[in-house]
Amino acid sequence: MKILRYVVAHDCGRLINPLLVDGQIRGGVVHGIGNALFERAVYDEQAQPLTTNYADYLLPSAPEMPRIEIVHLEQPSPLNPIGVKGAGEGGTIPAAACIISAIEDALEPFGVKLAEHPLSSEAILAAIRKGSGRP
Repeated sequence: MKILRYVVAHDCGRLINPLLVDGQIRGGVVHGIGNALFERAVYDEQAQPLTTNYADYLLPSAPEMPRIEIVHLEQPSPLNPIGVKGAGEGGTIPAAACIISAIEDALEPFGVKLAEHPLSSEAILAAIRKGSGRP
């Protein structure tokens, strides 16, 4: 699976430091994509964690990430003297839903409906088999 394009349009009010805001947005997107596809906390029957290190609890790294296009929309806030708003949420909040929705759209011919994440390759294959009625 490969993400071909990812675009973020956000409004952080007056853009004071574009480089800093770009970093916050990119970091948020990576966090959201990781939440959608990689990061899974697994516990045993006694509620003891089985994912106790980064070999078991996967995090995304640069090779797995797409080029992230950022569109800044500047609508200054009337609620403070410099017109700023929050900046990191534009990347973080929609990312997991966006990625999972894209996968579900791609698998629509197989009758796949996704209800949890992260989505491993194995989980996606199981959903395809279930949606198409195959074992």
